[in-house]
Amino acid sequence: MKEERFFYVPNAGSLRELPFDEAMHAMRVLRLKSGDEMFLMDGVGNFYRAQITLAATRRCLYEVKEKLPQRHSWKGHIHLAIAPTKVMDRIEWMAEKATEVGFDELSFLNCRFSDRKVMRTVRLDKIIISAMKQSRKPWKPVLNQIISFQDFVSTPRNGRKFICHCYPEIPQKDFYTELQRSVCDTENTDITVMIGPEGDFSIDEVEFALKNGYESVTLGSSRLRTETAGLYAVMISNLVCRCQ
Repeated sequence: MKEERFFYVPNAGSLRELPFDEAMHAMRVLRLKSGDEMFLMDGVGNFYRAQITLAATRRCLYEVKEKLPQRHSWKGHIHLAIAPTKVMDRIEWMAEKATEVGFDELSFLNCRFSDRKVMRTVRLDKIIISAMKQSRKPWKPVLNQIISFQDFVSTPRNGRKFICHCYPEIPQKDFYTELQRSVCDTENTDITVMIGPEGDFSIDEVEFALKNGYESVTLGSSRLRTETAGLYAVMISNLVCRCQ
């Protein structure tokens, strides 16, 4: 059986040519030629079965044969907001694996104890696209630029909002238990979960979040690295909110 080849093409249904990077991969790496079949993903929930009509040195034209709408495998909108680590490789790893698991949006927080205050997302976006194609996910997570903790928390958001922290003096509920109990009772439940830097959020930040409607939660008794906590939060959210 011939392997199915997937390419990311925003607005794939209305276009007839692969983006340059995708065309280079199709032509130079996979050695595709006119008449070959491929599958496109538009990042908003659709696959397309397409046939190559022109395979040139730097261009790849196609004709859509069939639109294949996909069913979302989890309920609601899963939004992870996390303080980026000093070493970007760790955040890139987390974003890749979280995309493979499945989530909807990724934001970065500039917190009081953050190791990284600025960041570029161009490389990260490419990693997410690659993970989409590898895991056959037709939805591309929204990737946001870094924002101050206060601005993020102050922005109104739908659904339930959680802040994970390690302060024993502030009462916490178990994140997994809270999601199991009520988050996925409806089809349109949204989840926002915040993960702090290696030094954790400051107590002032946690209290500010609680005043703005966030719920204090824990991810368990183990002390997790930032990127591990982020991936774990996405996995819990996806598992509990998975459609039957």
